[in-house]
Amino acid sequence: MNTQSGSKVTRPFYWSVWREVWENKSIYIAPLIVAVVILFGMLVSARHLPDLRRKALLLEATRQRAAIELPYDIVAMMIIITAFIVGVFYCLDALHGERRDRSILFWKSLPVSDLTIVLSKATIPLVVLPVIVLAIVIVTQFTMLLLSSAFLLTSGLAATTWANFNLVQQSLILLYSLIAIALWHAPIYGWALLVSGVARRATFLWAVLPLLAIGFFEKITFNTSYFGSMLKDRLLGFAAPAFNFQPHHGVALESLTPGRYLSSPGLWIGLLFAVAFVTAAIRLRRYHGPL
Repeated sequence: MNTQSGSKVTRPFYWSVWREVWENKSIYIAPLIVAVVILFGMLVSARHLPDLRRKALLLEATRQRAAIELPYDIVAMMIIITAFIVGVFYCLDALHGERRDRSILFWKSLPVSDLTIVLSKATIPLVVLPVIVLAIVIVTQFTMLLLSSAFLLTSGLAATTWANFNLVQQSLILLYSLIAIALWHAPIYGWALLVSGVARRATFLWAVLPLLAIGFFEKITFNTSYFGSMLKDRLLGFAAPAFNFQPHHGVALESLTPGRYLSSPGLWIGLLFAVAFVTAAIRLRRYHGPL
């Protein structure tokens, strides 16, 4: 009974995740830097905002809304791309780094299983990064709303932003998008973790070169590019099943198609590969020591 209570209090998985966040500050610093740069760029170009807004208001209603929402969508996209890059490089160093600096000997001496350690590392790109991105994007977009209102106040156009950009609705769309992207990219993060546990050096090259070699071999042997198309789909293919885009209409709640996304074979095949990669990474950590 006491043992069970003690294990609940220590919460090794919870503290393992916090350790990863504490030791890898780029997880939140990189998206923050992108947000700050975007806001600075908005301040620099603020003098053009009234003219751009007048041109947008000449469009018909759906195009008008899409034009006003576009800067906010670009902000979200840039921060999401940054987080994806950070997540990949984090995974490539997650297991390799502790083997390189020999800290794996210390962590293995603690009563924390390899399963807990590897899953805590996989949690960073799949859960922690999306939560961080959600918070940073919402704060950035709200700041942009306030700044645009201030810049447009003298021209009498301040209300047009609030009338065409619903922050609550866009935040719900962003949350859905981040979940869809994280699940779709799960095998990429799993592959990076596996390579991190295998490679002795140059983890990025070991992650990329085998994929390029397979694609090159297929092309020169069969004159096809199915593998390359599969990789492209794994990077960008989440959008087609997750959204029903309408030209010049932007992204609205009506554009979300969670049922179609959850029934997509590509999603579940990718998740199976992700589980296989992470399982292999757990076994490798169990038997691999420092470099």
